[in-house]
Amino acid sequence: MHPPTVLVIAGNDPSGGAGLCADIQTLAQHGCHTTPVITCITVQNSSKVLTNLPLSGYLIAEQAEAVLQDMSIVVCKIGLLGNEEIVEAVQSVLIKYPDISIVLDPVLASGSGQLLTQKNICTAIINKILPLTTIITPNSLEARILTGENELEIAAKKLIESGCQHVCITGTHETTDKVINTLYGVQSWTWTRLPYNYHGSGCTFAASLAGNIACGKDIVTAVAKAQNYTWNSLNNGYKPGVGQHFPIRVRNISKNQ
Repeated sequence: MHPPTVLVIAGNDPSGGAGLCADIQTLAQHGCHTTPVITCITVQNSSKVLTNLPLSGYLIAEQAEAVLQDMSIVVCKIGLLGNEEIVEAVQSVLIKYPDISIVLDPVLASGSGQLLTQKNICTAIINKILPLTTIITPNSLEARILTGENELEIAAKKLIESGCQHVCITGTHETTDKVINTLYGVQSWTWTRLPYNYHGSGCTFAASLAGNIACGKDIVTAVAKAQNYTWNSLNNGYKPGVGQHFPIRVRNISKNQ
């Protein structure tokens, strides 16, 4: 027996709060081995993104193929893609591996609100990645940007009509007293709203979801467990710099829903 292997295609965050570092930490806590493919090199800290340098689509495809031809990948978790060239490169690789479950975290902006993607990225993601996707995990702002729809139920319907199997929209960016996360057509969950802004919360949730799927959990169970893991990681978080709080990604912390 060996740990299930998860391919992660995402950007690098040198602060360690989000991106590949967050994914690796989270997946390790779920008993998974991570194979990280870098899409973008960023210069950022807990306050802001200073630079975002997308790599070539060719180099990204080569990284992924090197791993896929060598290892048995159970799940692929996708984060920051950056531009249309990268989307096309990722599609060209993953379309050859239809048995891999794909968790898509459509990162469009940093936690502080700075855009991380180039024009036409939404259309490219919808047309090229969604038809391959098992579950997409946008926050409410990302769901609206991707679809152009203000009503989240309509946005979720459009995402499913674009080809993905499941849509889970998180509600941390809404103005509700409680945070409501919804796996559309299945179930909603309500969580106590925490007092701070967090760097890497979306990465943590999507990576935890990928880890749970890799360990054999069904979608509903995986979504529920990923929310619990993420909420507790945020609730136990800390502030390492002058900007946002960071999750503490640890296991065996009590549930408080």
